[in-house]
Amino acid sequence: MAYIFHENDLPKLVAVVPGRERIFFVNKELTNIDDMLAGVMHYKSHASSPYHYHEICEHFYFIMEGKGTVETPEGVRDVGPGDLVFIPAEAKHRLRATDTGLFYFEFQAPNRFKTHILDGTPDDLRWNRVDGRVWVQT
Repeated sequence: MAYIFHENDLPKLVAVVPGRERIFFVNKELTNIDDMLAGVMHYKSHASSPYHYHEICEHFYFIMEGKGTVETPEGVRDVGPGDLVFIPAEAKHRLRATDTGLFYFEFQAPNRFKTHILDGTPDDLRWNRVDGRVWVQT
């Protein structure tokens, strides 16, 4: 079976810490697949993820619009449209939008991971669904 979704028809998740929105296209709720998460992220100007890492989860960002930076223990690198950022499991990282904001595709696998925040608060992993439910990243 194939699934076809349009971004406007899917639940939007809005970060408790302002500036980030995400829409999943692939997750257990939508496709009954628990092996991966895939979707798009919108970062407003200067919004960022906390500095963090994921146990047993590799993921990548494909930047479609805007500019930002990726911070790792090796330093800070600029990213923009057409750049693909691969984050190995256990790798510490943070993605930050510049004044342009960011729009990117994100893929994470497997979807049985735990996130550890190194610089931030537990609210950095809390997302409100537009329908009122709360989704907590684990």
